[in-house]
Amino acid sequence: MSNQTFSLKFGKSEIALSIPKDQLVCEIVGKEVPPLADLEKAVREALAHPIDAPPLREVVRPGEKVVITVSDITRIWQRMDRVLPIMLDELNAAGVPDENVTILIVVGAHRINTESEIRVLCGANVCQRVRVVNHDAWDDDNMTYLGKTSRGTEVLVNKLVAEADRVILTGGIIYHYNAGYGGGRKSVLPGCSSVKTIKQNHLMLLGPKLGDGSDPSCMSGKLKGNAVHEDMMEVAAFVKPDFILNLVPTTDGGVAGVFAGNWVSAWLAGTKLVDELYGVEIPAKADIVVTTAGGYPKDINLYQTGKTMDNACYAVKKGGVVILLSECPDIYEPMEFTDWFKRGDKLEVEKALRADFSLPGNVALKEMECSDVATFVMVTKPENFDLVQKAKMIPAGTIEDAMKVALKKCQIGKPQFIVMPQGANTLPLMAGKPQIG
Repeated sequence: MSNQTFSLKFGKSEIALSIPKDQLVCEIVGKEVPPLADLEKAVREALAHPIDAPPLREVVRPGEKVVITVSDITRIWQRMDRVLPIMLDELNAAGVPDENVTILIVVGAHRINTESEIRVLCGANVCQRVRVVNHDAWDDDNMTYLGKTSRGTEVLVNKLVAEADRVILTGGIIYHYNAGYGGGRKSVLPGCSSVKTIKQNHLMLLGPKLGDGSDPSCMSGKLKGNAVHEDMMEVAAFVKPDFILNLVPTTDGGVAGVFAGNWVSAWLAGTKLVDELYGVEIPAKADIVVTTAGGYPKDINLYQTGKTMDNACYAVKKGGVVILLSECPDIYEPMEFTDWFKRGDKLEVEKALRADFSLPGNVALKEMECSDVATFVMVTKPENFDLVQKAKMIPAGTIEDAMKVALKKCQIGKPQFIVMPQGANTLPLMAGKPQIG
């Protein structure tokens, strides 16, 4: 029987993999679509013909104060440097001068972006035209209290957003392994919310009682019944965003679609394109899944690798094996994440999270929980082996070594394989939904 060969990204290089065709269940790849030929034209059309909203020019009034939210440097693929000049021109045409516009970099609980990063995100010209400010989730003096959600989350958001005449959200939509999808309301929570609000919301990622671990309803592609998402929607509703512009990426980092208009319905329209491009129906689960995040920078550290681990869990049989390719040149970054693995086991991590929630700690817990689904064998740099073991995975220096471990653990003469070359973005589905086990 002939083999099928794959080239899987690993850091800035590639690793070859060969699988007998009669043992290959499928290859999970996103739907290939050409990027928008003229992004600027698509943005102008979206602003002029939005979803369930008047054109942007008609949303604002002359002389109003406007805040535009922009995601941080980890979301640079959203290409706001090309979008923002068009939005500013539209605002100018409606009678809102540049001096009335503030761009807020909505970092959530991430680190503050540097001036050079802001210039890359927004474009040097935009930074000269308007005021650009970092959100600081720990700056209590610059927060405004708006009330509580039905779940008791205290809504504290950046004063600039609370006091603006108009709030415009920008961002990008991909699957999110806690909130269902990125984009939309996430520009408000965690984007421009207080760390207190973020922690109260994110504590819902855990089950009701100690020992439950992560709440399985908070998962990729799921909105209804996802408590974290539903609470985020309530928080964003306090802000009452006036307009939104979100992008959906292609599999190779271009832009597949632009969605503008009402902050709820335009975003939901974008999530449907994400499903079309990245939700992949599989005929069956595999004994062994081989996956990669997609190379640098997606596999720059273990923190980023968690998205790929989570997606692989939906493709592997319970008790199977996942071979994970992730070079992780900066595996210990950020230290606030990797320090959580020093606590030893999942229960200790969960106890600490319930006492003082931390998103990096929750990512660490979810990565440790992956070992409950399957044995994870991680191909990485030898100097990373110690942390890989603390994360409940088996380290390997080569794909050949990893395959030996996988075959031994699998204990099946002719195991069935699934290959996931775009593991960070593609979500395996069975009967139209992601299923573990």
